[in-house]
Amino acid sequence: MAPSLKVFRTPIGFHDAYVAAPSQKAALEAWGADANLFARGVAERVTDAELIKEPLARPGVVIKRRRASMAEHFASLAKEKAPSRSEEKPRPVRPRRKPPAPKPRPSRDALDRAEQALADEQARAREELAVLEKEQVRIQAEISKLRAKQGKQAERLERRVEQERRRHDAALDRWRGS
Repeated sequence: MAPSLKVFRTPIGFHDAYVAAPSQKAALEAWGADANLFARGVAERVTDAELIKEPLARPGVVIKRRRASMAEHFASLAKEKAPSRSEEKPRPVRPRRKPPAPKPRPSRDALDRAEQALADEQARAREELAVLEKEQVRIQAEISKLRAKQGKQAERLERRVEQERRRHDAALDRWRGS
């Protein structure tokens, strides 16, 4: 059974971001948040039927809706009274400083040397490995040759042992007088 979906909302600039998700954690993942917006009081669950219709139709997808028109946003800015110059505290005059010189770009020399050392070591290791693998093939061939030679030698000696055993048994029979 699929978990029931809930709709969550958080403000993003001049918009509200809605998402239908099974949990707050899933909503935070959909928004790409790296902090718990619910604990900070920035995100909330939405129950208004009109607001949850579109997010429930597309679960897991972030739906952005503008909170007000641009004219309403600008109108609200005009209502806020900016402090007059006379009300502001005078700022102390500081002597201008030269901006700091831009930092020089970090040198890549150490990285280049390290990369070259790695490439050299890998090439050397490949060469050594090739030599050892060639030697391994040669040794394997020698082992096969030696096994074949020892097999023939063992067969020849086994025939000789059998032949000597028959002679000895015959000599024993003659000695016993049979």
